[in-house]
Amino acid sequence: MKTATRCVHLEENGDPYGAMSPPIYQTATFRQPNASEFGEYDYSRTANPTRTLLEQQLAKLEGAAHASAFASGMAALTALTRTLAVGDEILAGKDLYGGTIRLLDQMLPRGGIRVRYVDTSDSSGVRSSLSPQTRLVLVETPTNPLLCISDIKLLAEITHSIGAILAVDNSMLSPCFQQPLALGADVVIHSATKFLCGHSDVTAGALITNDAEIHRRIALQQNGEGAGLAPFDSWLLLRGMKTLHLRVTRQNESALRIAQFLSKHKVVERVYYPGLTSHPGHDLHRQQAGGDGAVISFTTGDVSLSERFVSATQLFDIAVSFGSVGSVISVPFRMSHASIPAALKETLAPPPDLVRLSIGIEDADDLLDDLAQAFRVARCRERVPAFSANETK
Repeated sequence: MKTATRCVHLEENGDPYGAMSPPIYQTATFRQPNASEFGEYDYSRTANPTRTLLEQQLAKLEGAAHASAFASGMAALTALTRTLAVGDEILAGKDLYGGTIRLLDQMLPRGGIRVRYVDTSDSSGVRSSLSPQTRLVLVETPTNPLLCISDIKLLAEITHSIGAILAVDNSMLSPCFQQPLALGADVVIHSATKFLCGHSDVTAGALITNDAEIHRRIALQQNGEGAGLAPFDSWLLLRGMKTLHLRVTRQNESALRIAQFLSKHKVVERVYYPGLTSHPGHDLHRQQAGGDGAVISFTTGDVSLSERFVSATQLFDIAVSFGSVGSVISVPFRMSHASIPAALKETLAPPPDLVRLSIGIEDADDLLDDLAQAFRVARCRERVPAFSANETK
């Protein structure tokens, strides 16, 4: 089956009444057959039929054998890092989500895990940065928010040459456009809050793999630390994923039009979008991905102008996150990446004037009109009321 069909058709949900929508097993515990043996399910922290169905669907969409669903993308990533031991090292990309850098820099060192950062779009630089202690190479491609492209297949070969694991965050594209496991990655990470859910009403994460031993260790963490996704959230995510292919296809088409518009606008200094032929890594991206995604970033060269522009949009909600049916706009330096520790801001933080757009499913002409008027307002007004952003997110 094609991916669009797989999104709609779930595994057999086991409902004896033939319900078209899978039931929600909204229960904490399950009655057991007797005092000396367990049934298939005993406690929802360990496993729940609704979450099992979701995990089967996640694995199927990524072409994998195993998946584990978590309460957030950060919970999923944390569980992956918990499979490492004291003295191990993570080699991470330089352009990562701010919350990821917070985890890597402020929390993991307490457990004796070292983290170093490298430009993962430079494969030779990754190779030369590996050490005998490197056990995990952590990559986003495209990255958030500069949309840098890394060669997944080559990075897998480099990583495996020293017996390490390659984990690829696929949140920016979804399995509809990119399947890292097929290119050699060992683990796929998702903030399922984003495109997989698509409606900004679920916080969820996932780790997906073909390696049974990696999955065993991840599942142990999921159960032992109680970070598994709740039944109702699992059901909402299952429902959202049915329209995944439909949504991302529309968003991808609109994003390209908007990126082209931005690249020609005289106020815009630089556009970051892998669908543009001018984008570094464009050709490589087209070799390993079937779409360019719905996230676009651009700079103006003027922080105040960028902030006025963001505040002047009418259809774009000012908010963190991306991937929803509604279009969103933000200044990552002050919002999604504000949590980057001060000592790392100079090397790892995005430019202060960078604007990030997440394109929704609205009519592209309406979005283009909104952006055009926002540029006019931003250039004419000395200042519009400043947006408020919780810098701790």
